Amino acid sequence: MKKINYQFEYLKYDNLSELDTERKNLVEKSMEAAQNAYVPYSHFHVGAAVLLDNGEIITGNNQENASYPVGTCAERTLLSYVHANFPGNKKLILAISVPDTDKDVSPCGLCRQTLLEYENIQGQSIEIILHNKSGSVLIIPSASALLPLHFDSEMLS
Repeated sequence: MKKINYQFEYLKYDNLSELDTERKNLVEKSMEAAQNAYVPYSHFHVGAAVLLDNGEIITGNNQENASYPVGTCAERTLLSYVHANFPGNKKLILAISVPDTDKDVSPCGLCRQTLLEYENIQGQSIEIILHNKSGSVLIIPSASALLPLHFDSEMLS
């Protein structure tokens, strides 16, 4: 038997002013997107913004539905739209903002798996920036850091 320990490093900033201009702008776009979230049931706004390799920034937010759990998280709303409309562009950095909590936030398991799928498709990690109401910012180097022992297409072959 082996005992194995899994750890990863990430950066934590106390506020947006500590970020470089590019990342700060991306977080601000995700904050704007959160304001337009459709959340009549949970009232839990989430916004996401992704920087593509062509320099464009695309945003999305969570969308709830009375037929719970049919709603879609901000991350998956955005990533699906981007892949459908910009299939040849790589997703470099994804910022996620949750203005309704002071706690550090993180994508749900389904969103983590979705992020991993897009990392696999493009053959490159997607940096993830997490931001909350208090202004705390976490920078995660890759979705794979958030989901160890993940399932991927290589398991199917």
